[in-house]
Parts: sequence; structure tokens; C-alpha cells
Amino acid sequence: MKRLILPSTLWLYVVALLMMGQAANAQGLPDFTELVEEAAPGVVNISTSRTVQRSSMPGFEGFGGQDIPEIFRHFFGEGFGDRFPTPPGGGQGRSEERQSLGSGFIISDDGYVMTNAHVVQDADEILVRLNDRRELSAELIGSDPQTDVALLKIDATDLPTLTLGDSDALKVGEWVAAIGSPFGFDYSVTAGIVSAINRTLPRDAYVPFIQTDVAINPGNSGGPLFNLDGEVVGINSQIFTRSGGFMGVSFAIPINVAMDVADQLREDGRVNRGWLGVIIQPVSQDLAESFGMDDAIGALIADLDPEGPAARGGLQAGDVILEVNGEKVERSSTLPRLIGRGLPGSEVELTVMRDGEEIVESVELGSWPNAEEQTAQTSSNNQARLGVMVAEVSETMREQLNITGGVEVRQVEPGSAAAEAGIRRGDVIVSIDHRSVSSSDELVKIVEELPTDRAIPLRLFREGRSLFVALRLE
Repeated sequence: MKRLILPSTLWLYVVALLMMGQAANAQGLPDFTELVEEAAPGVVNISTSRTVQRSSMPGFEGFGGQDIPEIFRHFFGEGFGDRFPTPPGGGQGRSEERQSLGSGFIISDDGYVMTNAHVVQDADEILVRLNDRRELSAELIGSDPQTDVALLKIDATDLPTLTLGDSDALKVGEWVAAIGSPFGFDYSVTAGIVSAINRTLPRDAYVPFIQTDVAINPGNSGGPLFNLDGEVVGINSQIFTRSGGFMGVSFAIPINVAMDVADQLREDGRVNRGWLGVIIQPVSQDLAESFGMDDAIGALIADLDPEGPAARGGLQAGDVILEVNGEKVERSSTLPRLIGRGLPGSEVELTVMRDGEEIVESVELGSWPNAEEQTAQTSSNNQARLGVMVAEVSETMREQLNITGGVEVRQVEPGSAAAEAGIRRGDVIVSIDHRSVSSSDELVKIVEELPTDRAIPLRLFREGRSLFVALRLE
């Protein structure tokens, strides 16, 4: 066999080409060192403490994650135990103090800090530890569970702040990085790419989440997500997991959404968002055809509050909402986000498909039930004794769960009997003390008649599963 002998100059040329290729590949990978050096001082560690009633009864199997199906779960503190303060079936027991860790970042040099609402939920004390190791007590200015955003204030000045970017400009495939305290390891840096944008997650219809493959774990909650320019484009909030740990899919709240919420919290301490008063469902291809539509788009009104804004504005069950103020409703999950951006009392133009024709209806938005007047209304005929705000269950959900009645929990008052029993937002209550709950009025009637000298069995559906919890009223 003949061997080809190249001239030495040609060998040098080949080696040079290989080295250039390697250099080009190296240059194609981002370098986060400068970003971290500049941004780290504006990232903080958040620790909370709260006193909880420890259950004296055995817990429900699966809360460690091993028996829980693929669900979206917030991550809170050093472990998932703090995410479930009282197991279903929990009774009365001794009190204990629990501490949890999260992350946050400084948005103004006079001490305003952003984090997740679930990081500081029910906290008795909030401590913010700065990059220079100072620990300062924080005041909770306000939180918004609907978007999972909270605003804190610490007593300090001339603080290092982070530069905020434009989350609307993010593109799929773009490099991003996170700084936080996973498992308590301060100022840990992880990086990845944007996997998708405008993700809608179960029961989080007001947030068009940024999906990434950045490694996010318990303790990263509330920490910033950066683009390559060192600008904050999101707040790390949730992971998708089977095991309870990071599995390559994480979600961040777009900073544009978060800052709109933060501005309202700073001004009023709460968030006002528009409310339409409808129950919607997706439009399938078969439904689209039956309505005379070419494409399966929009949000189908399955039911509506007869006293709500939509009914007063002339909308009907069976209408398909196609546009809100000229902005297309591509999916049913898009509608709550578009409506929620409007202020109560403002007017929106809705393009709807009715009887095969497109018409335009003007509707004056109402206040979402977490506004003061809705809360007062709920408390007056309430559930104040139970500590929940509920809504009727849609026919679609009833069919999915194979139930005839039930009410869906929209809010749980911290420290209430419902919270102590482990009831959560999104649960569907179907019976109390072996009495069926067919409506919110029925729930009020049953709760008013319940005794206070014993634990009461309450049956509910959570994530499609039926389970009982023990309820004890005062």
C-alpha cells in the first residue's frame, strides 16, 4: 500500500484549519463570566419562617413526588415538604416552626425586591441576605398568586440593581442564564436556552410562561433569568417533574408581566385585572366545523355568569370569542390573559362567532374576584368560616371528573380552616360530612350547620384524583 506523504507546509495548513475550526466552535458558545460578575450583587437570598400546625395523623402517600404524576409544581424552600404544610387528612397537633429558602433580585436602589409569591406565602418573617452578606428584614408590599409575583421592601439605600430587559423580544433558541440558591447553595449559576415562549400552564392562565432547559431546583424560586446582555427577562417560577427535581423543563414569568404586577403592588398593594364572567373551553376541529368556522381557534363560551359583564354585554353561551380589541385569540387559554390585562370598568371590543357570522360586542369589564368588592361579597354569604372562595364547576370539568356537582376552589385564606386541612386552589370540593356539595350556595348552607367539636370529612378532587381531608372548624 502506498502512503501519501504531504509536504510540511501542507501539514501546517491542515493543522491551522483544524485549530481555526475549534476556535470558531469555542467562540460560538456564550461566556457568562462577565454577566455573573456584574449581575451577582443584585441577586439576593430570601429565607422565611412560619409557624404551622403539625399533623398528628398520617400523611397522604405521594407527597415526596414518587407517586405524583407529571404535574406542574411550584418549588419552595429546601424541599417539597414545605410546599404542603398540612397533609390531607391532617388533624390537630403540635406547632412547629418551618424555614424555607428562595431567591430574589433588587429592582431599585432604595430597597424594592422581587420574588415569587409562593416563596413568601404565609411567612411570619422574611429575611433578605445581600451579596455582601448583610441580612435585612423585609416587608411584604404585596403579592399576586395569579401570576406568582411578590414585591418586598428592605430598609437600605444605594443598593446594586439589575437591568431589566424586554421579555417580548425573546426568541426560541436564545441563550439564557439563571442565578439563585438551589438547595441553599448561594449564587449558583446555570445556563441553557429558551425552549418555548407563551406557554400556558394549568391554573396559571394569566402568565405566558418562558420555557427553558436551564437547570432549576428548589431554592431557585424567585431568582432572575438573564439574556446574554445581562438583562433580566424573567423570574424563575416552576418546574415540570415526575420526581420532584429538575428534569430539563422549567418555566419563568416574563419580566414584562412581572413588572406590570409589581407596579400595581407598589402603588395599591394589590392587582386589579379585568373579569369577563365566562366559563370557556377549547374549540376542537369538529366544533369549529359545527360552528361554520374554517379553523379551530378562539375560546368557546360554555357557560356564563348571568349577572356578569359578558351577559350584560350581550354575549351568549355558544359564542366563540375570536378577538379582543383586534388581538386574535388563537387558543382558549389566550383569552384570560387578554382580558386580565384590561382594567375593571374599561370597555373591550370582542369579535365573536355566532350562528355562523362574526359580530362585534362591546363589554365593560368587571373586577376579578380578588378585588375588594368581590372579596367582601364572597365573605358576606361565605365560606368565611371555611376560608375559601369558590366558583361553580364547568360542565366540561364535571364530565372529566364524572361528577354531577361540586365547586372549584379559587382562593384559600391563609391560616383558615381550609388551609389547615390542606385544601388548595384548584381543588374541586364534592362533599362535606358526607353531604353532596352541588353549588356555592349549598356549600355555604352546609358549612353553617357543621359542628366545631370534631373533625369533619371533606371529599375533593385534585389533579383528577379523589381524596378525603379532615376539616376542623372553629
